[in-house]
Amino acid sequence: MKTTFSIRVYKQYFNFASSHFMLFKDGSREPLHGHNYRVQVKGNAPELDDDMVFDFLNIKPIVRNICDRLDHKLLIPKLNSSLIIEDKNTNYNIITKDESFFSIPKSDVLLLPIENTSAERIAVYIANEIKNDVLAQYNFEFNELEIEVEETPGQSAVYVLTKSN
Repeated sequence: MKTTFSIRVYKQYFNFASSHFMLFKDGSREPLHGHNYRVQVKGNAPELDDDMVFDFLNIKPIVRNICDRLDHKLLIPKLNSSLIIEDKNTNYNIITKDESFFSIPKSDVLLLPIENTSAERIAVYIANEIKNDVLAQYNFEFNELEIEVEETPGQSAVYVLTKSN
């Protein structure tokens, strides 16, 4: 029988308030709006190191830092081919297929390496950031990293990043 251990971490401060708009296949978009997101993390490992999967004291600041970077930003998916993003001095000019035009100070925008700003895609982003930070700081990689992003209470998306991904 294969044994797998896991840790689950969800702290009050694993949250961020951000604005976004979804882009749809037909080129339309939803109105600009915001959410108070909450994040939960579950990491699996096949065996324990010093009787732990990973030290809670080490994972918490990593997740908090990622949430802090997302907090109070307009989240823009820079990998979406329906967007034109122009770098104009202190602003980003953002143009959608429906010809909506936004000119936003760079300090208020976070360009994410994702295709859309759905809770699912944000979970992918957070999983990859956690994976990279844990590997860089602790030379450790979870066999499986599960990220849950709650958009509103009772409504969340889950992404599972496996070591082979």
